[in-house]
Amino acid sequence: MRADIVAAAASILDETGDEQAVTLRAVARQIGIAAPSIYRHFADRQAILVALVGEAFAEFEQRLRDAAVAEDPVVRLRAVCDAYLEYARSRPQRYRVMFGGLWSAPDAVAAEAMTPDAAAELGQGALRVIAGTLQDCVTAGRSTSDDPLADAVALWLGLHGLAHQRAVSHAFPWPPAIVDRLVIPLAHLTP
Repeated sequence: MRADIVAAAASILDETGDEQAVTLRAVARQIGIAAPSIYRHFADRQAILVALVGEAFAEFEQRLRDAAVAEDPVVRLRAVCDAYLEYARSRPQRYRVMFGGLWSAPDAVAAEAMTPDAAAELGQGALRVIAGTLQDCVTAGRSTSDDPLADAVALWLGLHGLAHQRAVSHAFPWPPAIVDRLVIPLAHLTP
């Protein structure tokens, strides 16, 4: 039932594009149960959203891992970056909620919807994928990064900024090689 509740919440979010539409009543109606039945599985709406964010980050990490298959480390890094941007494009509502802070609000942590340690861990698996692929580029002599983790964070921030701007600036004429203009310098890739 817990998984059904989270799946219903994700469906509502995907359909409406509005996390405020994810209410206990809407979730209950989606799966055909009475709203009070949810309390056996989740304390409140915030706890459902926290679970949804956790699942979205897990899906995001898996997509990055699935993209990291090429033998050439630079091709692998670029595929991971493309997978990052594709996730943001294909799951815009989930991506927005993942980074929107609803799960990290002080009242969410205070209400034990998420422990501070669990909040700090969100996204770390995806970051490890990016950092690992960047480290592979360094090991292969294809990147001059002297701190792959810090550069992976910088790369994440660059990708996040591009993903956000693409989501809000549909008509902007993005240069065809904009991803390369981010990835190459931020990852310190060599020709």
